[in-house]
This record gives sequence, C-alpha cells and structure tokens, in this order.
Amino acid sequence: MEDKSALSGLKVLDFSHLLAGPFATQILGDYGATIYKIERAEVGDDYRRWHFFNKKVGGTQAATFLSWNRNKRSLAIDMKSTKGKDILYKMVKDCDVVIQNFRPGVMSKLGFGFEDLKKINPKIIYCNGSGYGRTGPYAKRPGQDILIQGMSGLTYNTGRADGPPVTVGAGMADQLGSYNMVISILSAVYYRDRTGKGQEIQIDLLSALLQHELQEFVAVLNLNQEFERANSGIGHPGTAAPFGVYKTKDKYISIAIASLELLAEVLEDETISTNYKDDGPKGAFGSQIQFTKRDEIFNHIEKRTIEYTSEYLLNTLLDKGAWVAPVYKHLEVLDDPQVQHMKMFTSYSHEKYGTVHTVSPAAKMSETPPKISKPAPLVGEHSYEILQEFGYSIDEIKQYEEEKIITVES
Repeated sequence: MEDKSALSGLKVLDFSHLLAGPFATQILGDYGATIYKIERAEVGDDYRRWHFFNKKVGGTQAATFLSWNRNKRSLAIDMKSTKGKDILYKMVKDCDVVIQNFRPGVMSKLGFGFEDLKKINPKIIYCNGSGYGRTGPYAKRPGQDILIQGMSGLTYNTGRADGPPVTVGAGMADQLGSYNMVISILSAVYYRDRTGKGQEIQIDLLSALLQHELQEFVAVLNLNQEFERANSGIGHPGTAAPFGVYKTKDKYISIAIASLELLAEVLEDETISTNYKDDGPKGAFGSQIQFTKRDEIFNHIEKRTIEYTSEYLLNTLLDKGAWVAPVYKHLEVLDDPQVQHMKMFTSYSHEKYGTVHTVSPAAKMSETPPKISKPAPLVGEHSYEILQEFGYSIDEIKQYEEEKIITVES
C-alpha cells in the first residue's frame, strides 16, 4: 500500500532532548518522516523526568515527554563508547537529517559535530538548536524558555503595570524555535534535492522569539516609544480600550474590536460612549482618548460586563458584528463546538502506560494529512528493530545489550 505521507522516505537522526528539538522532529514525524530518537542508554531524554503537578501518566511517563515524542522510535545507546559511535556513524550514512540541541560544542566533543558527520555523508543536513547561538557572550548559558521570554521583552510586555512582568503560560520560545527548525530543515532538503549539497543550520531560541515579536520591535524602533503595560486588563501594551479580557457575571470574555457606541448599547450605559467622545481621527483600535484613558475606559466597561453572563454578552456582541470570544480553562476547551468540529483532540495507546489524550496535528491537507501513527516510545524500546534495519544481526544486538552499548526499557 502506498504511503501517502508528505515526508515519507525522509530519515532523521534525532539527538535532541527536552522541548525545542523533540517538537521539531515530532512535526516531521507527523508528516511521515522516519524519526530515529537517539537517547542516552538507560536514562533517556531528560524530559522523561520533568513532571507537571509531580505526577506521571499511567504511573510511569511524564506528560512533558509524551507531548513532544510521538511518531518516533527510540534507540538508547552509549554515545561515548567506540561501538556506540560506530553504530551511529553507520546510521548517518543512510540518514538525511541530523538534529541536536545540546549546548554548543557538546556534539563536536563526542565526535558527532557537523564537520565530523559531513565526512561520512556529504549530503547530510545538520540542524543545531541552542538558547543563544553557537558564539557570543551567552553561548554557554542555559537557554530555558522562561529565561528567553524575559530577555526578549515578551515578559515585560505581559501582565499589569501595578504587578510584576508575567511569563506567558506556555513554552513559546521553545516552540517557535521548533517551527524555525522545521522550516529550515525542509528548505535545506529542497535545496539539497536540487543541488546535491547538504548544509548546517543554526537555530537559537532568542532569535526565534525576537523574530516573532516583529510588530512590537518595528513599532518601538520606528516610533521611538517603549511599551508600557496598562493597569487594567488591556490585552496588549500597545493597544487601546476596549481591547482586553473582561470579567462577566460568571466567567471572562475577550473583546478584540467593538466600538464604544456598540458597547454602550449592549451594556445599557450610554456614558461608555458619551464620556469618551473624541472627534479626532480613529484607527482600528479607536481614537486617541481610547489610548490615553484606556484604563479608565476598561474599568468603566467591566463595571457593566459583570452584570451579564458570558453567554449573553458573546451572543449579543457577535450578532452585532463585534470581535469577541470566551476565555476558557484547558478542560473547557474540549467542550467548545468549534474545537470538536475540527477534531483537535485525539488519543493513542501504549501497552505499558495506556491511553494518552493529546492534541491533533493542526494542519488539514487534502492529499497528505499529518497523522499520529506511533505512541511516544519507552527508553530504547525500538533498539533491536532499528539496528536490524541497519544490518545488525540479533546475536550482535544481544551482545551490544549485554555490554550496555544499548539498553531496552522493559
């Protein structure tokens, strides 16, 4: 049966760990690439030991690890041993892509840097992920997401003026790094297919996050004005009221675009409009007074929104053309009819740790839809299977296991 996956036949040797690298290779795996996840013998990926709520899925696995490692097979191997190196060098000959996100210099010391591997396979595409890049004053610093958010300006832009800067509640720097890895890898594959040339890729999380704050930096650099957080629930420090999140009688709603006149009508308070009348020019976010008095206007509006249910406000404002939406907790997202219609939640099963509920791939494609075909692996779960694919006999593999060159979690 023909494999209709878009990336079928693309082989990736994945040395990455934690989040940014594994999410990138998971995306490639969702689209059909073969992912050989290379893990440290016995202990595996560090993310196997990072537990939200200090709990494990099925009593054995970290939700953090399960999130980013589906559609992969695991080979747990002693990368420092001569025999382990020889196995990996043999695999490099038959792979298209290598990806790693250890601190700069680590892979070269082990003998697996780009210069080492391109001697074995000149067409190899080698993607490095790091916090701050391979060179420079911060090259050897830890590059964890919360640190990158703070350095990029994103944390300072988030929260209220009367409180501290707030980190975004998801690994944005890591995940944006992942997407840049995928884009760069696929671009390099396309280039190699036309020219026969491999290449090295450098992706760092700080650059990735700075790129994705493009409109903020363009505004600050060209308007000579720094962003300042509002004291109210205004949703972005560069916007005016009513843009923000409002408390209602029972929950919260987000308001993106709605005129003060419309809000005055729906909330039955004409002063929302008359108190802030401005005959000057208006942009999409409103008039100048909606910027200069945004906290006052926000508080005025919220004094009225708390008198109505979220359902009433959403239905009424949407019917009148406003841009509004509910604010959900994570478990509430599952019940949203649009989310259900898009089938954005699914599950897969593993014989050891059971059923894992997860988010579906986001893209919808008519010919080559991404899919979940493999559960996240145990440490070295596929060591025998992978080594057989590369020509090793069962007896050789058993000997490697006895010598602790490879390990298989039971």
